[in-house]
Amino acid sequence: MAQFFERHQGGDRTLLVHLDLGQEDHLAEVVEEFELLADSAGAEIVDTLIVRRRSIEPKYFIGSGKAEQIQEIVAVADVDVVIFNHALAPAQERNLEQLFECRVLDRTTLILDIFAQRARSHEGKLQVELAQLRHLSTRLIRGWTHLERQKGGIGLRGPGETQLESDRRMIGQRIKQIIKRLEKVEATRNLGRRSRKRNTTPTISLVGYTNAGKSSLFNRLTDAGLYTANQLFATLDPTLRSLKLPGGRSVVLADTVGFIRDLPHDLVQAFRSTLIETTEADLLIHVIDAVHEDRRDHIDQVNAVLTEIGADQVPQLEIYNKIDLAEGIEPRVDRNGEGEVERIWLSAKSGTGVEALLHVLTERYSGELQQGILYLHPHEGKLHAELHQEGGVTSEQFTEEGGWKMEVELPRKTLDHLHLLERVEPLIASSPDDSEHYQQENAIHEGTRDAD
Repeated sequence: MAQFFERHQGGDRTLLVHLDLGQEDHLAEVVEEFELLADSAGAEIVDTLIVRRRSIEPKYFIGSGKAEQIQEIVAVADVDVVIFNHALAPAQERNLEQLFECRVLDRTTLILDIFAQRARSHEGKLQVELAQLRHLSTRLIRGWTHLERQKGGIGLRGPGETQLESDRRMIGQRIKQIIKRLEKVEATRNLGRRSRKRNTTPTISLVGYTNAGKSSLFNRLTDAGLYTANQLFATLDPTLRSLKLPGGRSVVLADTVGFIRDLPHDLVQAFRSTLIETTEADLLIHVIDAVHEDRRDHIDQVNAVLTEIGADQVPQLEIYNKIDLAEGIEPRVDRNGEGEVERIWLSAKSGTGVEALLHVLTERYSGELQQGILYLHPHEGKLHAELHQEGGVTSEQFTEEGGWKMEVELPRKTLDHLHLLERVEPLIASSPDDSEHYQQENAIHEGTRDAD
């Protein structure tokens, strides 16, 4: 007969446990990151234990002898929760809780808790809840006391439906509801993406290992005022802002959730709609902590996630951030043998080197800007609005005929898309007679329409 127990509640005094199987190349960094994760979740860390074994033990994950040692530590140190830096099987989690008589969490649950604290937008909260419910559904197993009690009442006596089955059914229904809501949010996002593609507005997505300084760089470029802190996953919700480059071109800049080693697959799936901004971007700005001793490993971890979500083919520009924290590193732009920019060294916090980044982006996206004067007819109000939406109108004035004389600075592709490329005249110092020019332009324009 199964032994039942109630799950322990409350308390933040935490014991951290990491199992070393002798396969870690960066053990110290992995453990430090684990501690930072727990700290970011609000844990009061009592101690961190590194358990060395050759293999995983099925019942207690770490072996019965070591589990009993931890049991003694939990009792003496008055520990409220034990967190493992690994994915635990539901049965292992149950067995450990029975032995320790306190809450036991795994790495996935810890990250989900941080995400739940950080999510601010409606979409972000739904994504976190979806990931939590999917994870919880695997924990609905025999051993959780209240889940096995039979329902009572008229018509419900006898075998009936156990609380376990009822909870599993309700979780399934809630998951379906969340998926439907997220599909609506994703549909709205798709409309925005299609609009940007129609207007040929480039999208630049910031990616990088968590705490690399993405949000700091985003704030520096856009004055968005996003929350930044020396914490993992300080910002969670995606943010999009328009950025006008020095050359006049407007781009859309997207800040995304930071990546981390062994990011739970359920989280990647839950945040699929958010990560689409990354997969469909025109350029990825990969922000790297330049002073971190394991930056190469961080780069590999980010690229692994990008491959998982299908963004590994998107062009990438590496930004080595936080150079203000190291001596001897000056802001610079590294180019390959063909003159293409490969990486930029800067400090988002101080602003050093940011101008070089803006210059590189201007070089990339404003190289084919068409500058000149454009005359629009009174009936071309829609075109007038679209040009302003592109952000490339530097000045304008009304013509005597009720149209517009506009000075524009826009990409050739945009003007060609709007069928205006051939109508843009080079900028001149003195304005010609508007009326005469308008008549000539009108004749050309009408002739073009007839030809079409």
